[in-house]
Amino acid sequence: MQILPSGHEPATPEPSGLALAPFRGVRYARNRVSGLAEVTSPPYDVIAHDKEDQLIEADPHNVVRLILPRRVPGQSGSVYDDAARTLRAWQDEHILRRDPEPALYVYEQASADGTPEVLQRGLIGALRLSPPEAGVVRPHEDVAPGPVAGRLQLMEATQANLEPIFLLHDGSARGASSRLVDEVASGRPPLVDAVTRDQIRHRLWAITDPAELAAIAADLAPRTALIADGHHRYAAYLKLQARCRAAGAGTGPWDYGMALLVDAAAYPPDIGAIHRVIAGLSPAAAADLARAAFTVRRLPSAPGGAAAALPAALDELADAAGKGPAFLLAGGGEISLLSDPDPAQVDRAMPPGRSARWRSLSASVLQELLIPRLWGLSDANGAIRIVHNDAEQALREADETGGTAVICPSMSTWEVYDVAAGGERVPRKSTSFGPKPRTGLVIRTFAQS
Repeated sequence: MQILPSGHEPATPEPSGLALAPFRGVRYARNRVSGLAEVTSPPYDVIAHDKEDQLIEADPHNVVRLILPRRVPGQSGSVYDDAARTLRAWQDEHILRRDPEPALYVYEQASADGTPEVLQRGLIGALRLSPPEAGVVRPHEDVAPGPVAGRLQLMEATQANLEPIFLLHDGSARGASSRLVDEVASGRPPLVDAVTRDQIRHRLWAITDPAELAAIAADLAPRTALIADGHHRYAAYLKLQARCRAAGAGTGPWDYGMALLVDAAAYPPDIGAIHRVIAGLSPAAAADLARAAFTVRRLPSAPGGAAAALPAALDELADAAGKGPAFLLAGGGEISLLSDPDPAQVDRAMPPGRSARWRSLSASVLQELLIPRLWGLSDANGAIRIVHNDAEQALREADETGGTAVICPSMSTWEVYDVAAGGERVPRKSTSFGPKPRTGLVIRTFAQS
């Protein structure tokens, strides 16, 4: 792995190996905004629509205006052009300022009260792109064309990586990179220190010392990384690189994309489930249709309704999912458990060439049997909404739409690694790795001057 002291990409990228280059980060000027917690946001794909308004109300310079741009009345061009104009204006007005020298950034997320409930540390840098078949940066999840195209358009318009993807590597040998991350976070004053509404403390440090950068480079050189979160953005990175190469642009900043790299041995990730909300399909109708292939059992109600019964239902789901694919259907005051799918129907629904491990995943049964075959639905018709790792939110959205919340079980880390190690990918929107990096703490622009 090569760390570049200039902050620019090499004239000829190295043919192999994990590379994380320092760059001159663009960060909010603290004296120009109400607070760093008020101008940062969760990643673009976990922000509910009503949360966008709340983020903008917190501060008009919130980064959500860049990552989820809205049409500006009277402006020509696309919403992505609007985001590019906003980014340039904030830089011209010194609301966003570029750091004086290239750095790798140590990033820590921790419980604000100091308890060990949340603690994750890693390195943010410019990741050299590598095709999946090279095995250096391994995806574990499939992607959909629409989100990839949208992120690509945003990158092309802004000429920037506005938020990092999230990578994991196995640092069980406790090499120099992991030791330095902890040493920096434990003994140096941070550039950034902010507590967000969810009571997570976010801190950021810059590593610029050549000897430390070289030690990190030597340690990471033989390693590989797994994409935990950001598959669509990584696919967009690769598409942008391919477009630039096809246009004769040669090597350049498009050969890299911003990433957070975390040692999974030192900081094991939390893997939550991703749920679905099926608008317009009542829980009773969903359960009746599911009986064609599943055992369906209505779960006991609670005095407080489905929301009050949900914790006990989630325990039942966990037990059932330990034996095979299982789901909860919730909404309208009802919760039902789906389990024990008919093996013959599962087998007929599965695409050819998939391993037994892949075919046994609840996410695979959801994608191949339950949604398309029993319910006759697809992501393309707009009837399916995604809710990341929040069963209560999924239930609320189901009640608001008169639809059904499909509460999915979480996958384990070993399941994800096992599928990825076999060269396969779990179905899209199957895992929600956390804690996710906060967007807006540092931005990478393609212009490094």
